[in-house]
Amino acid sequence: MSSTSFTNELINESSPYLLQHAHNPVNWHPWKNSVLEKALEENTLLLISVGYAACHWCHVMEHESFEDEGVAAVMNTNFINIKVDREERPDVDMVYMNAVQIMTGSGGWPMNIVALPDGRPVWGGTYFKKEDWKRTLLQIAELYEEQPVRLVEYANKLEEGLQATQLLETSFESDKKAKDLKPIIVKLEKNFDWKYGGTKHVPKFIIPSNFEFLLKYSELNKAERLKEFTALSLQKISFGGIYDHIQGGFSRYSVDAKWHIPHFEKMLYDNAQLISLYSNAYAATQNEWYKEVITQTLNFVKNELTSPNVSFYASLDADSLNLQGKLAEGEFYVWNKPTLKEMLQEEYELFEDYYNINSFGKWEDENYVLIRSKEDEQFISEHTITSETFKKIKNRWQSILGALRATRNKPRLDDKQLTSWNAMMLSGYLAAYRCMGTKEYFDIALLNAEFIKLELKKIDGNLHHSFKNGKSTINGYLEDYAFVIKAFIELYEATLNKQWLLEAKDLMDYTLSNFQDPTSGLFFFTSKKDRPLITRNFDLNDNVIPSSNSVMANNLFKLSKHFENSEYLKISEKMLDMVNPQIKDYPQGYSNWLNLRLNFNNSFYEVVVMGPNAKSIVDDFNRKYLPNILIAGSETEDESLPLLKHRYKDGEDLIYVCTNGTCQLPVKTITSALKLIK
Repeated sequence: MSSTSFTNELINESSPYLLQHAHNPVNWHPWKNSVLEKALEENTLLLISVGYAACHWCHVMEHESFEDEGVAAVMNTNFINIKVDREERPDVDMVYMNAVQIMTGSGGWPMNIVALPDGRPVWGGTYFKKEDWKRTLLQIAELYEEQPVRLVEYANKLEEGLQATQLLETSFESDKKAKDLKPIIVKLEKNFDWKYGGTKHVPKFIIPSNFEFLLKYSELNKAERLKEFTALSLQKISFGGIYDHIQGGFSRYSVDAKWHIPHFEKMLYDNAQLISLYSNAYAATQNEWYKEVITQTLNFVKNELTSPNVSFYASLDADSLNLQGKLAEGEFYVWNKPTLKEMLQEEYELFEDYYNINSFGKWEDENYVLIRSKEDEQFISEHTITSETFKKIKNRWQSILGALRATRNKPRLDDKQLTSWNAMMLSGYLAAYRCMGTKEYFDIALLNAEFIKLELKKIDGNLHHSFKNGKSTINGYLEDYAFVIKAFIELYEATLNKQWLLEAKDLMDYTLSNFQDPTSGLFFFTSKKDRPLITRNFDLNDNVIPSSNSVMANNLFKLSKHFENSEYLKISEKMLDMVNPQIKDYPQGYSNWLNLRLNFNNSFYEVVVMGPNAKSIVDDFNRKYLPNILIAGSETEDESLPLLKHRYKDGEDLIYVCTNGTCQLPVKTITSALKLIK
């Protein structure tokens, strides 16, 4: 750990990641205008290092290099050093990650960039060993001293390359070929791992929007093979060590093909999206294991990632202190045989078989990461015990090992609260509430929505990106607006409280004014009110988090129906047409766009429920997996929203099934309404 004999400017920051570096001998600065202006005035190279609090290799490089006084001397003498929390400043991360990928062909964190005083990059990479790092920095410093024109020439070429990445092919493809998803499915299937689920790539990241698309497509098109693959994937992921079988929650990714050994950090955005995914899968299948995963993961979020004001913290570190007082990856989560035998006594052999305390479940240094390989029904049958008995045994295991974990040093918490990630978690709680009807989940969702509205939305209509120590800071990015709008629409469709739908529309109109590119219809990641970086980027690819543009395009589609706004619909379709060429080339990177394509390709319905029992009827609708509908309604007469006009009859419960605002004759039961929904 860093000695407190050194203190740099990061000591005044609130980001836990930046504070981790506040006592490095490196003279770190935060990313701010005054620092950038200083570099220009002094004509000094910038060294920009980007990471995040839960990043294992960020900690390794800090310990090896940034805590070393010799390395710090090289950095302090030749550069103005800036530390960036990528989660606080995704705009900075996006620009320089694009540069690193152009320069090296790959990216990751920690990400390290050397840039000219004007911020244009000239060199970059990810993790470096100490001697390589030191030698490279000295070579760059020497080159800048003796032949600065060479770096300027390279910066010019790289800037052209970065600008080119933001040029989109103008296609506006809305022909039948663009709408035919069968070739897309064929291309996706080539990469399916039919043994362990997910894709064939290692390491294995969970891309929730990929499975959301497959689940939706299989439901709308009765594609049994895709339904089977989705079920296989959701089972193998949640059986694997990437899922915490003792306390719930998912780690970021697995380093192997069978989802066994995780990179142990737990991120809010992963868990939020996976709760939504498993909730939708539970609604579609009524698989009780999915329900267990949802419940346990929400308990983890409540216990470990929830603040007193019901906002959600960003992450838990991969590393924690071992018995020797050193940070070690996975130390909090792994088990060895002697400990398990001592704790579980006569039940150890049953545990050993269930969680594979054998060669299948072994990690390293006699440590095991729990992984399942059998369905409960098969396991119970093999051991001739009842389902109820085994449920009690399993709960006892979790209680015993959870108590033991409580005696270990916990992973470090990144306790900043990010607007976009909070909105994702709000959506997760709403999804769980819809499929299970658990009132606690609804109550937490509502409290979090109020937190976003009161603490993160400002008087002029804009959102802030981050909240810490009672203050909201950093002007919001497109991702903040996209996920908050999505969550507020979902909150309206769960509650029928129109204030949330009106909030969503207000935020949408603000986004259209401050983020939209009028030429393409797409949205820039940063507001026009923000200081421009090298490029003003579009976020288009659906990765572990769906792209903010794809979320926004889906929001526009839904709001166009709720408000009968044809302009919203035109923008949504234009955005989708703009990315059609990329979808055809690399569909697995555009799955949330494909979810939108399904809305345009298939019949889509507005289900309007009016009457004194509208809320309970809506609750029943929400228990079902109906991916091609939206819900509106009111328990009282309300003419303020287009879908509600002239549809209320005093004392009667009426369900209208509509398409583009045109409704069939009202019915009185859900069964009758479902017959009208294809």
